[in-house]
Amino acid sequence: MPVVNPEKLIALQRSADDIRNICILAHVDHGKTSLTDALIATNGIISPKLAGKIRYLDSRPDEQLRGITMESSAISLHFSMSRRAAADELPVQKEYLINLIDSPGHIDFSSEVSTASRLCDGALVLVDAVEGVCSQTVTVLRQTWVEHLKPLLVINKIDRLITELKMSAAEAYTHLSKLLEQVNAVIGSFFQGERMEVDLQWRERVEERVAAAAAKEQERLERKAAKTSSTVISAETESTATNGTDGDFEERDDEDLYFAPERNNVIFSSAVDGWAFTVRQFASLYEKKLGINRSVLEKVLWGDFYLEPKTKRVLGFKHLKGRALKPMFVQLVLDPIWAVYEATTGGDKGKGDPVMVEKITKSLSLTIPSHILRSRDPRALLTAVFSAWLPLSIAVLVSITEYLPSPPLAQASRLPALVDASPAAEHVSKSIRTAMVEFHTDREAPVVAYVSKMVAVRASELPQNKRKAGGMMTADEAREIARQKRAEFARTRIAAEAESLNGINGMGDALNSINLDDESESEPEEQAEDPEHLIGFARLYSGTLSVGDEIYVLPPKFSPANPHGLPEPSKVVVTGLYLMMGRGLESLITVPAGVVFGIAGLEGHILKSGTLCSQLEGAVNLAGVSMGSQPIVRVALEPVNPGDLEKMISGMRLLEQSDPCAVYETLESGEHVILTAGELHLERCLKDLRERFARCEIQAGEPIVPYRETIVNAAEMAAPKDKSLPRGTVVAHTTSKQFTIRLRVQPLPTAVTSFLEDNVGIVRQLYAERQIKETSKRGMVDDVEETVDHGDVDANTQTVDLVSMIDFRAKLQDSFAEAAPPSETWSNVVDNIAAFGPRRTGPNILVDIAGSCQKFLHDEQQAQQPDLDPSRGPEQSDIFAAKDFSDKISYAFQLAMAQGPLCSEPCQGLAVFLEEVAVAATPEDESSSKDIHGRLTGEVIKTVRDSIRQGFLDWSPRLLLAMYSCEIQASTEVLGRVYGVITRRRGRIVSESLKEGTPFFTILSVIPVAESFGFSEDIRKRTSGAASPQLVFQGFEMLDEDPFWVPFTEDELEDLGELADKENVAKRYMDKVRVRKGLPVKGRKLVRDAEKQKTLKR
Repeated sequence: MPVVNPEKLIALQRSADDIRNICILAHVDHGKTSLTDALIATNGIISPKLAGKIRYLDSRPDEQLRGITMESSAISLHFSMSRRAAADELPVQKEYLINLIDSPGHIDFSSEVSTASRLCDGALVLVDAVEGVCSQTVTVLRQTWVEHLKPLLVINKIDRLITELKMSAAEAYTHLSKLLEQVNAVIGSFFQGERMEVDLQWRERVEERVAAAAAKEQERLERKAAKTSSTVISAETESTATNGTDGDFEERDDEDLYFAPERNNVIFSSAVDGWAFTVRQFASLYEKKLGINRSVLEKVLWGDFYLEPKTKRVLGFKHLKGRALKPMFVQLVLDPIWAVYEATTGGDKGKGDPVMVEKITKSLSLTIPSHILRSRDPRALLTAVFSAWLPLSIAVLVSITEYLPSPPLAQASRLPALVDASPAAEHVSKSIRTAMVEFHTDREAPVVAYVSKMVAVRASELPQNKRKAGGMMTADEAREIARQKRAEFARTRIAAEAESLNGINGMGDALNSINLDDESESEPEEQAEDPEHLIGFARLYSGTLSVGDEIYVLPPKFSPANPHGLPEPSKVVVTGLYLMMGRGLESLITVPAGVVFGIAGLEGHILKSGTLCSQLEGAVNLAGVSMGSQPIVRVALEPVNPGDLEKMISGMRLLEQSDPCAVYETLESGEHVILTAGELHLERCLKDLRERFARCEIQAGEPIVPYRETIVNAAEMAAPKDKSLPRGTVVAHTTSKQFTIRLRVQPLPTAVTSFLEDNVGIVRQLYAERQIKETSKRGMVDDVEETVDHGDVDANTQTVDLVSMIDFRAKLQDSFAEAAPPSETWSNVVDNIAAFGPRRTGPNILVDIAGSCQKFLHDEQQAQQPDLDPSRGPEQSDIFAAKDFSDKISYAFQLAMAQGPLCSEPCQGLAVFLEEVAVAATPEDESSSKDIHGRLTGEVIKTVRDSIRQGFLDWSPRLLLAMYSCEIQASTEVLGRVYGVITRRRGRIVSESLKEGTPFFTILSVIPVAESFGFSEDIRKRTSGAASPQLVFQGFEMLDEDPFWVPFTEDELEDLGELADKENVAKRYMDKVRVRKGLPVKGRKLVRDAEKQKTLKR
């Protein structure tokens, strides 16, 4: 293959209609990188013989070692083909630029999939023909649906049906049909969910119009004082409401959403053997032979259509009349492929049949080199036949250029929805919206680009630091190479002398032989480290960007409603533009719209992702609607050498910017913690820190697993601490006896807890709106409304459909009514809610019955209350009331919910009722009211927090464990071993199903995150690599065991003894967390088997 010059790729960027921006998405080990190798080989970058083996885009050593992709990589490819404008015209050579992004398939790196899909217009979705639809397959299909990408299905590894499962062609056709139905069922579920949501919104709009029309009609009738029948009014209002533009519900046609081979959006392939085909390809092959029009053949080659041998007529299933004919797809497509495998790798000894090979090559008019025909390697002959007959690159690249859209077409359909979903979309400038949707590329058009992630690149790999091939070395470069050679020769000589000399004196002579020149030469070598530079991985949506241009960097919380709000967008100068070429970069001067590129100059201005815009007023924030998985595994890091602490901190900050999912935090204890998506992601981050970013030895502590604390009303509980009070009720006084509080702690109904967990974004938004009103009422900031509205909500919750406070109150009231029977406890809870916690948004509520706190779910007029009691006059200003301490009580509630009494983990599912708050009169001999208020502040917070914890422990406490959902595909031979590993890790099997037509079982289970470390490695070892799990964070699940339980009944004491020989798992988890946090552990022995120190010499 001829090597494509980068200048040619740069020239093709100007023709937007001939550009295709695509990403390859699939489950892990479904063949993405092998397929990419075959496409890269068409540009002469690698040899076609090494395609599928070299894994060119897996540039990291650990990627090559593990055989999986960990980072999304981009490369630009050139593709040319001859096309006819009409049937009677001569073919014209057409050239295309394919910007290809290969993404990981492992669940730990799903954030890389999100960054890749946002930059593209289409996607190749690969599915293993044997494994079928897996967990990550559903994830990537959902990603294409959410990002409005046009997908192209590639059913890969069809060779496994022949070589492993030994299927016949007819059996394989049935298997592929069912596989296609599974994929379409996933797409159908997305469509159905969206259709139900649209239908609900339509019904709400109709009801609003009916209500508005009824109110208007009623007002008109009242003015006229006319008597009209209510039935006439309702009929008129209903007709008025439904006569609008969207009165009738419009059903959306979902026919074009599904994959069907006759629509040429399905490719059948085997990347490892280098072949692929579409139905259109075989239709053109059989057009002349069968005398059937190609367009007709495309429609009948897949499905229940049969070819009559004598008349060459196509028959449907109804016209078979009992004849045993093969489907056309089996007869004309699969049978020849099966015959090639049988001729090349079949037979008794697996060496094929040379006579059959010759017959096939003649019938297909293929020319195979004689040295390959004489080769003893059957696979070489197999790949040669298929590369001449059904080359993979031709089928895939032709489908990409014909089926997937160009940037102008894609932006016209994709961007309106993305812009409307961005924060404060109504304030986006019309010129920017028009430029993005209509694809304006001129210099005067506004520049809008989206940076999906930051990529760390060594300084030596930048184009400006590389010497071009064939170029002359400078004098400095020659001196540097000579110095390195001399230093290497000196080290070799010293090592040889040290080996030849024996004894301490000999080693001393060898050490003395190191002269100062060697030391002086080694020092610069250590200092000449390759620094890391951050390059933005971006897509330009409108305008033209050049080196030296100034552009605004919009942070993720930017809102066009308040463009100058905090944090203030920064203006940067573009210092470099690059063409992404896999393992290398090529310099660019100018980038037009529709191109995926790298951009320099953003280091320190973008943390994860961001939007670039040439103007600040009316700019669009595309980063606000980005999606990504949340990190769950936390690990504390520290350098082996304490002097390297600054290097480690700077390295962790650099890692946080370059990794879309890694998060760096500093805890209150001073620990430096990194948050990752999983165990494999953690290993990659530690390797990058040690070798690239920090370049020092770093040791990692044990993973910090999150827990939650809650309470339940168990059947067997200890008696309440105070038997004169109801369970969970605490009456407490401050040390000065001046403040008295009575509160009651109760478990929330499960349905209410789930409702609050699902609506965290709504609670946060309601709290932000209340802060806006309070701040604007004080007149502190003029335009605080827009700032808090969008700045207080993070990027992950901005996609939530926010509702009003009235709607939220109604839904919360319904959840209470459904979860618990009518009782005094929950009757007026919603009206009296004073706060949510922890962090004001969690699934715990503070209910104020005493009337000392401001109600949260009230409108502004109801929530208004004076700072002081109105009954107090000016002479009584020094007298404190309960309402003066409302903010302290709320703060103490937040503290208690953030750190529970079991092991200082966040609480969940608690309701704290404030029943009585009393403040005693201030003694006359006390100091001023300010001093008393300051002293009481700390006392009130401590008393309320301790009271809530005491009420918590009056119930039966429980720990909630973070759980992984685990999917494993395993054969019957290793099924028992998989079960054994899951059981030892305290996992639970949810379901087990046999994939029809295969010997593989799909096992779904849940396993605690605390027990998951080393789980994947254990599974692979036990099954000899035959099974590999996929772990997805599912949420928290209660461990139904009291950590303070001890045997007290006669039966329990008889079975377990006084020491309870059965391990209390909840107590083990709790003690482990308490030890890590430095909290006291009850019953823990600090000294074991202590003995008097002895002198060894005696």
